[in-house]
Amino acid sequence: MAEHPDIASMSFEDALKALEDVVRRLESGETPLEQSIDLYARGDALRAHCQARLDAAQARIEAIVAGPDGKAVGLRPFDEPDAP
Repeated sequence: MAEHPDIASMSFEDALKALEDVVRRLESGETPLEQSIDLYARGDALRAHCQARLDAAQARIEAIVAGPDGKAVGLRPFDEPDAP
């Protein structure tokens, strides 16, 4: 199998494109068994990399918390519920 870029250094977009290519090749049914096993392992690593990138992005997303006057008073994590 041809050399592939190091997954850890790939952007989310590049890893997602590579994962889509792996899925397409596996679904074609034209890949020999040994190569299919290698592709499956690479696909799993690409999936994990994409998930880690998504998790990191979500952790950085913050919502602006407005005070009674409508001005920003701080930030809160994206997934934290609004205070009553």
